[in-house]
Amino acid sequence: MYRSMVALGSSFAAGPLLRPVADRPAMRSMRNYPRLLAGRLGCELVDLTVSGATTKTVIDVPQVTMTGEQYPPQLAGMPPDADLVTITVGGNDIGFIGAMMYHAWRRHDAKSLVLQGIEPPGALEDPIGRVAEGLGRVVRAVREHAPGARIVLVDYLTVLDDDRGSAEIDYSATELALFRQRQTQLAAGFRRAADDEAVDLMPISAASSGHGLGSAEPFVFDFIPDPLRTTGSFHPNERGMAFVADQLADRLSGDRLP
Repeated sequence: MYRSMVALGSSFAAGPLLRPVADRPAMRSMRNYPRLLAGRLGCELVDLTVSGATTKTVIDVPQVTMTGEQYPPQLAGMPPDADLVTITVGGNDIGFIGAMMYHAWRRHDAKSLVLQGIEPPGALEDPIGRVAEGLGRVVRAVREHAPGARIVLVDYLTVLDDDRGSAEIDYSATELALFRQRQTQLAAGFRRAADDEAVDLMPISAASSGHGLGSAEPFVFDFIPDPLRTTGSFHPNERGMAFVADQLADRLSGDRLP
């Protein structure tokens, strides 16, 4: 079985709002999928995830959080003898959840100071290529740091199904189309990176279809209007994190090290 695991990624791995909290500035939970998975596999975990991360801040750019704390590039903390590395990052490279947050706050309170910290969504050139290229750089860097590790790309839980939307925000049809497009582009970027780099992909987006906003059992939080907690909007809830961990554990628990 795996002896040591490293988790890299952004908020969909870190788990903002989920208690108990492991690292408050990083908005990293002790109940995120990396911690749950490590418990299921019985291995040691180095959790380097930071909410707000991009592929660049995983690789070689320090990350400054919303509260001003600075984290070194995540790869700087990776032990070279890691057996397993999970990677969930790329959504912030194309402003996926940021777009949903921006339009939600514009509708909820257009004068809110929260909007000052959210970049308005704009047109993107080749978003699938942007995600795939960024993930490819992460994979290659991981191979240099921990050449013996099994690498698994873990894409994002479904936020929006095709037939439902937020129960809290009355998004326009145009806005929903944009969000669904970016969700699709993100998943496609993961698939391309997995193919290009010949690494494993855990397609959580497909596996969680039917559990988006407005479903009978959503795996993500809806919009949270409290400015102190709003960063958890549209992010994995407890059920979502447990689902990701269970999917990965089912796939990895029978593996043996060379």
